[in-house]
Amino acid sequence: MIGFLIDMDGVIYRGGVLIQGADEFINQLIVKDIPFRFMTNNSQRTRLDVVAKLGKLGIYVEEQHIFTCAMATARYLASQDAKATAFVIGEGGLLTALHKCGIAIDDQSPDYVVIGEGRTFNLEQVEKAVEFVNRGAKLISTNPDLSCPTSTGIRPGCGAMAAMIEATTGRKAFSLGKPNPIMMRMVRKDLELSTKETVVIGDMMDTDIFGAVQLEYHSVLVLSGGTKKSDLSKFAFQPAEVHESLAAYGRHAGIIPDAAMTLS
Repeated sequence: MIGFLIDMDGVIYRGGVLIQGADEFINQLIVKDIPFRFMTNNSQRTRLDVVAKLGKLGIYVEEQHIFTCAMATARYLASQDAKATAFVIGEGGLLTALHKCGIAIDDQSPDYVVIGEGRTFNLEQVEKAVEFVNRGAKLISTNPDLSCPTSTGIRPGCGAMAAMIEATTGRKAFSLGKPNPIMMRMVRKDLELSTKETVVIGDMMDTDIFGAVQLEYHSVLVLSGGTKKSDLSKFAFQPAEVHESLAAYGRHAGIIPDAAMTLS
């Protein structure tokens, strides 16, 4: 048996537009009962939000198929201290994940300062975060991404927001999102897969592929997102496979039936 940990942006869609054949690949996984999880560094959306977004693209999955960096962050904090409290800079997906794991929100004397993505980020929040970190709260970021793609370009990501607090306090944030092995191991265990049974599909060398290489998962780079084939020479590590798109990998792996074979 094999199972898949699949990135979303640049693999399933790009700028909110479905990448050709990605829906067919996922549909074949469902039909063939092949286990998979979408693995995302977006902490803004809840799992239900992600399911709704995919549904609009013609990909119909359930909440159990989604694993976010917000979930990884919440589970990790709960494993460290079941009664932990947190001051949070972030939105619904992060707050929901923290609440589900029993992490209380505290804007007076939190154990952790947790940074996620969001459009509501402001300097008043930064000042509070700096105060709490200087008073001993541990600094956590949901992912290390410096920028996030949008329909109009890019905006500052979680890593950029955390950098302000890091620079001011001199404390380094601990990031739980890809490529942190903690998150990628959680997703594998969620699927009850062994290391050898786990395949990671992504479009970014420094997150998806790097995380897979660290954990000895089978890595598949698709060129439909943020990486070009000419970029590979810049990295000291390499993916096990490179394909033009998710659909191209699916045909190569025999998950998507070859059109010519289907016709015959």
